Amino acid sequence: MPLAQAARLSTRLFLATLAPLLAACSPVVMIDRLTPTDTYVFRGDIAYGPAARQRLDVYQPLAATDNAPVVVFFYGGSWSSGDRGMYRFVGEALAARGIVTVIADYRLYPAVRYPDFLQDCARAVAWTVQHAAQFGGNPRQLYLMGHSAGAYNAAMLALDPRWLHAVGLHRTDLAGWIGLAGPYDFLPITDRAVQPVFHDPDYPPDCMPIDFVGHGHLPRTFLGAARADSLVNPQRNTVQLADKLRADGAQVTLDLYTGVNHQTLIGSFALPLRWMSPVLDDVVRFVQEGQAT
Repeated sequence: MPLAQAARLSTRLFLATLAPLLAACSPVVMIDRLTPTDTYVFRGDIAYGPAARQRLDVYQPLAATDNAPVVVFFYGGSWSSGDRGMYRFVGEALAARGIVTVIADYRLYPAVRYPDFLQDCARAVAWTVQHAAQFGGNPRQLYLMGHSAGAYNAAMLALDPRWLHAVGLHRTDLAGWIGLAGPYDFLPITDRAVQPVFHDPDYPPDCMPIDFVGHGHLPRTFLGAARADSLVNPQRNTVQLADKLRADGAQVTLDLYTGVNHQTLIGSFALPLRWMSPVLDDVVRFVQEGQAT
């Protein structure tokens, strides 16, 4: 049996053995319990603004450096749910590979609507630029990364200059951005839970990332999605955005993954689920290639 196949089988058997013990736990709780705690230095509950949800956590690589790349990660949840503590497995995965990782909360619906959460994300990025060196990070090697709704947030900050300009930054300050299973072109909105987030039916102008392609000088881009994503159409969103970015001269890496869906694409960053897709390796490679340029 090939080594990779044996490893996947071993992981499946391990998880099957654990299943009865963790039956009462959510998948996120299970992943959290299986995520290493000794592969990074954790600095948590740091305020980047006055609101209760304007907080972030930093995952610092163990190896001392002053030149590590930095990733700011925004999670998904339809702009109405989510918590940075649920994504420790993402912080661990990247920090263990030498990347300073910031995971930021942002205000959610119904407390806020578009564009307030984008303003929060921009403030978290500004905080990271100001403080990255304290954690061994190089603010000139800054990447934005998101999954699902968080990928939308990352895309808007990377492509629409309004949000970074408001905090004294420009998209040219980014070394790149990473979007996983993101919605980039989804008007009119059919999901009733999401409609009020974007003021349906009175959608604000220029609220889609796809609107901001065509002006040149765009950052390096990594776009990944599950081929079998039934929640966010990968052809309309990921593939279309990749095509338009390339036509505009942007450097784009596009990967569509089999064997995963909308949720398990980000789940495969977790140690026990990495057999499901090579997305972690691909993202790390994308960041490392940016350091070499």
